[in-house]
Amino acid sequence: MFRYQTIRAVRCARFSRGLATAVNNGGTIPAALHLKTGQTFRGTSFGAPTSVFGETVFSTSITSYTESMTDPSYRGQILVFTTPMIGNYGVPHNQAPFDSQDVGVTLESKGIQCAAVVVGDVAQKFSHYAAVESIASWCKRHNIPGITGVDTRAVTTLLRDQGTTLGRLAVGADASLPAPESHEYWDPSLENLVDQVSTKEVYTLNPNGSVKIALLDFGAKANITRSLVRRNAAVTVLPWNFDFNTIRDQFDGLFLSNGPGDPQHCMEAALNLRRTIKEWNKPIFGICMGHQIIGMAAGLDAYRMTFGNRGHNQPVLALASSGSIKAGRVYVTSQNHQYALELQDPFPQGWEPFFINCNDSSVEGIKSTEDSGKRVWGVQFHPESAGGPLDTIEMFSDFVSECKSSATVSHQPAGVIGSAKVEIPLAQKASGRA
Repeated sequence: MFRYQTIRAVRCARFSRGLATAVNNGGTIPAALHLKTGQTFRGTSFGAPTSVFGETVFSTSITSYTESMTDPSYRGQILVFTTPMIGNYGVPHNQAPFDSQDVGVTLESKGIQCAAVVVGDVAQKFSHYAAVESIASWCKRHNIPGITGVDTRAVTTLLRDQGTTLGRLAVGADASLPAPESHEYWDPSLENLVDQVSTKEVYTLNPNGSVKIALLDFGAKANITRSLVRRNAAVTVLPWNFDFNTIRDQFDGLFLSNGPGDPQHCMEAALNLRRTIKEWNKPIFGICMGHQIIGMAAGLDAYRMTFGNRGHNQPVLALASSGSIKAGRVYVTSQNHQYALELQDPFPQGWEPFFINCNDSSVEGIKSTEDSGKRVWGVQFHPESAGGPLDTIEMFSDFVSECKSSATVSHQPAGVIGSAKVEIPLAQKASGRA
């Protein structure tokens, strides 16, 4: 009885703490969202009292705002949540152990990645057993501004009809100033955002894993690496422009992660991968940006979509069977992308479409054909979710199983090439790349 009462008291204390924690939403500090197309939406500031430019996009996700905001693929973007209330379950502690079950963080990266957030109603109070702070204090701590009191349905309708639009979130005195001139808006797609979020150092997670996988980091979500290490893979994370061909024979598979921005900025990686695919017969798997890099290496073109797909409810139809994926079945997926691969007819030799989006018929996956002798898969969606459905999570198990089947005969400790640790080649260091 005492134990039950103690547990109940602790839970009640946590619950009360959450309900009693008011969000400091800036009080009467005004804020305004200006779109380059001429519209302005006014509301109240929360988070950091600073003004920013960015690319205005919307997400239809109902939950997992913390995972979305820490996803590196949102780099440089003003994120509009279509869900009416955001912040009601607070923000958890974002540290975890580095072991075979986790990768150092509980969310998708160490901090908030989007430039700003736009919500209809920011929660004044939060309640969750794992919450340690409000979304407002979290944003303020990471110097990220937010605006609440906005008709996000109206913003979303505009973005859906006219396409993803450059914007500015003006806070405080800036909110009373005229909207910026057209030439003043900053376009993040003109920059190599991948280079901003990719690792600068080579490192290995779960070094004693049973299979060795190299991961090219274009802005990898933590749940991608987490999904690999939980399947007992030793994952060596490499900068996006690292030439994997120089060390490929030491690994059992190659993974290409998600990432932000225009894939054309990563043509160097696509050209390196083209050589890898031609000369190397071990498994290769890519997600989101990684899927686009695989497509460009195969000879497909990437294009900019009108408003992209961002949310946890995107249905995709499997056109081919592979591992746990069965042709003809529809899978509900989590997505976050502005670019997609062109559906060409005929498809490049040795390749075939793998998935297609049930809503807009965009390419959601490609794979090498069986007669090509290669084992390469790419998907535009996120099998690891975080957040979202887990319909396709077993694709990680499929990939790791394929890697095990091609495992090197003699394994050295992961992260070791010969008798030295994996290092960025001197030529790449000299050019300022990392």
